[in-house]
Amino acid sequence: MENLTYEETQLLCIYNSTGTRAGVIAALTEMRGCLEPDEDELRALTDSALDKLGRMTDAEFAALELAPDFDLEAPAYGE
Repeated sequence: MENLTYEETQLLCIYNSTGTRAGVIAALTEMRGCLEPDEDELRALTDSALDKLGRMTDAEFAALELAPDFDLEAPAYGE
């Protein structure tokens, strides 16, 4: 399995609502379809993550530690 970058891991954390590889692939694919033409960096990051997800097994996905690297208790921007 190819290692995920920090940014790819954080993206998976955000879109891992089902806890399954198939669920994350579906969520990222849906999100990718909503991107604006000027969102090249996010599109490239999403494509890279989708490529790596497609080449890993469900067991490899289950072994990933997908914990977001941000404080869930911190106030949101502007609060």
